[in-house]
Amino acid sequence: MEELRFSDAGRLYHAYIISAASREEGLRRARTLAAAAVCTGEGPVPCGKCRACRKAESGIHPDITTIRRQTDDKGKQRREITVDQVCWMIGDAYVLPNEAARKVYIIEEAEAMNPAAQNKALKLLEEPPKGVIFLLCTVNPEKLLPTVRSRCAELKCNEGMAERDEEADKLAAAYVKTVSGGDRAKLLRWCMENEGMDNRSALAFTDSTQTLLADMLCGRKPRLGLTEESIAELIRLMERCGSYLKANTGIKHIFGLLAVDPPLGSGNRGKDS
Repeated sequence: MEELRFSDAGRLYHAYIISAASREEGLRRARTLAAAAVCTGEGPVPCGKCRACRKAESGIHPDITTIRRQTDDKGKQRREITVDQVCWMIGDAYVLPNEAARKVYIIEEAEAMNPAAQNKALKLLEEPPKGVIFLLCTVNPEKLLPTVRSRCAELKCNEGMAERDEEADKLAAAYVKTVSGGDRAKLLRWCMENEGMDNRSALAFTDSTQTLLADMLCGRKPRLGLTEESIAELIRLMERCGSYLKANTGIKHIFGLLAVDPPLGSGNRGKDS
């Protein structure tokens, strides 16, 4: 399996919504990203061998913090993640890391944040301290406020879900390969050749492309020379196109966006930078 690498600037996107069919799968993906953020090994990360990775795997790394629903004085788990918990996270985020170059906050069941807590987190998600990453795990991203979702890249985990549309997966791979090639004219031709699909097929294509990009970002697939920042921008573009399609926006308009808006790669198709 390909491992996650950081960009030349050494950055991951600062906030992710990790949506999964199960809480366990979302947390597993979040912990992999968190380990990558603190890894001190050389080459692909997480290396799984360095002291930081071993601590992350054991759940004892001081710069990886998990925010979850608290328990009351009777030991019963509360229904919500509260404003007080978010206020604590805001204050802690401005404290320098203990060991790593980054700090990571994993928010379990992010949809359990009540509206006040989500609103309190907005400024932190939009303008976080340098080197701080937020991973919002959820099985139901629609329960997060639109203002929260707009400040995060979304990674969709599909393990255990129904078999995917093979044609959509092929189109997704072809589109990402064309983007990574760095030739805007070829991308325009590809989009024009495929803009005749129906709405259902277009939705399946945008969903498959998001899944492929998430796998690239998390190290399951090679990145084809695309940086983490470019992949995050592409994920946002696909989310936007999917939303437009659900609102019955014309297919040609969608493929126009897919031709013009994406950040192009360097043409390094066969390598993982």
